[in-house]
Amino acid sequence: MTGILPAKAIEAMFEQGVICADKAPDEDQIQPASLDLRLSARAWRVRASFLPGPNSKLEDKLENIILHEIDLSKGAVLETNCVYIVRLQETLDLPAELSATANPKSSTGRIDVFTRVITDHGRAFDRVEAGYTGPLYAEISPKTFPVLVREGSRLSQIRFRNGEVIINDEDLKAVHDQHTLVSGGMDEDAINNGVQVSIDLQGDGKGSLIGYRAKRHTGVIDVDRKDAQDPAEFWEPLHNRGDATLILDPNEFYILVSQEAVHVPPQYAAEMVPFDPLVGEFRVHYAGFFDPGFGHSTVGGTGSRAVLEVRSHDVPFIVEHGQTVGRLVYEHMQDVPETLYGEGIGSNYQGQTLKLSKHFKSTEPVGA
Repeated sequence: MTGILPAKAIEAMFEQGVICADKAPDEDQIQPASLDLRLSARAWRVRASFLPGPNSKLEDKLENIILHEIDLSKGAVLETNCVYIVRLQETLDLPAELSATANPKSSTGRIDVFTRVITDHGRAFDRVEAGYTGPLYAEISPKTFPVLVREGSRLSQIRFRNGEVIINDEDLKAVHDQHTLVSGGMDEDAINNGVQVSIDLQGDGKGSLIGYRAKRHTGVIDVDRKDAQDPAEFWEPLHNRGDATLILDPNEFYILVSQEAVHVPPQYAAEMVPFDPLVGEFRVHYAGFFDPGFGHSTVGGTGSRAVLEVRSHDVPFIVEHGQTVGRLVYEHMQDVPETLYGEGIGSNYQGQTLKLSKHFKSTEPVGA
């Protein structure tokens, strides 16, 4: 049966040796349709990002670009705009029919830590070829805040798939008619290579909070501590000034929110991918996985806003309320997970609106 593998199948992969690690999985490591990946103690600061290519293992190419090796067993601070390679605890021995993709975890993307998974003989980041056997590595580059990580920290997640499972637009329209995949602001042309998602710059009207811009030269964020940081020390609030537009300054990092409420029914998974880069020089949503059950409710009121991590490149760029900034690609699940997102698994962002990452204290929004 084709589809994205649910948690129960991922558990079986550990039992069968398809996924191996020196330590048993953490209690909350397996999500409804993905697996969090843990850092090992072995890390290197390197001169530049790279891919091994089809003829090389990753560590064979490290010798000429290592600046120094780092022991993460007691923790270490990763500095902004430096590039690090960390071996992950999990290794794979995939059968011929299984491939995988990786993405930063939501909390990783919301603190602007750029991370990608690499395999031996890899030709692309965040892609694991069907039948791959070998180790996994994370490339990590904090872009705005220095971060404290340690052995066992989880910055990336991986999703396993059997076959081609993306839902085409024609079928997606039928799914939307049945389940309302996005609500509020969606027009008749919104399904085009996935469901298009737009940006909310109105909020609750003039003067209301519409987003955050990251401050520079801040303290360190411990990636494993929840509710630990005062958001005012890291973020500048952005408010509706009356014209529902925002100028993105080059190389600044923003937390914004979608106009639409997003719904991922239990039998599907979704991924946020950037909209056509021709519409503007900015990137949206580093962390793209939406698990089955995101925004889902059996008692009505379905849908949760998608928080958008936004970074402009090279030139200032004006975005307007309702402008399309990304699209949701939906995929079939192989089976419906026994536990959905938000159902007793410590999901941090179910029912969210505009929300910072779990690392920040749960107080009233900055500047609200």
